[in-house]
Amino acid sequence: MSRCAHCGTTILFGGVQDEGQRFCNANCHEAGVLALRSQSIPPEAVARAVEAVVDGACPACGGPGPVDVFTSYRVFSAIAVTSWRSLPRISCRGCATKAQLGSTLFSFLLGWWGIPWGFVMTPIQIVRNLAGLSRDADRTRPSKLLETLVRMRLASEASTPAESRLA
Repeated sequence: MSRCAHCGTTILFGGVQDEGQRFCNANCHEAGVLALRSQSIPPEAVARAVEAVVDGACPACGGPGPVDVFTSYRVFSAIAVTSWRSLPRISCRGCATKAQLGSTLFSFLLGWWGIPWGFVMTPIQIVRNLAGLSRDADRTRPSKLLETLVRMRLASEASTPAESRLA
């Protein structure tokens, strides 16, 4: 058995192989290649792009920044099935607050109904949302996740053929 070079999932059989690396599917292959390509972008270019995002308008509401990546956390349960996830979002603090409060309400109403994980994960996700409310965007110190997402966007734009960028 091998592991996906991008997401770490165990690959029992199949997958995609490329230059000695194995990926669980085509999406992971594409993301893994993009992540590798993103490492070759000069740090100065990434810093300029991050600064433009931080000082730019909020992509969610169009309001003024500062903008950063904020994460809301959700859990959904239905008897024997419980699903939880993180939802990172580039936005201003106001939009992030709405998303975190919405996810808190969602989890509070729909998270408890699974045995046993609903009882375990619902309080965890609610506390993570409430703790996230105290974090603010800092123009002088953008998050590492924002830098990573901007770096990936730059790599994606650099790999897109010029014809499709003009459309």
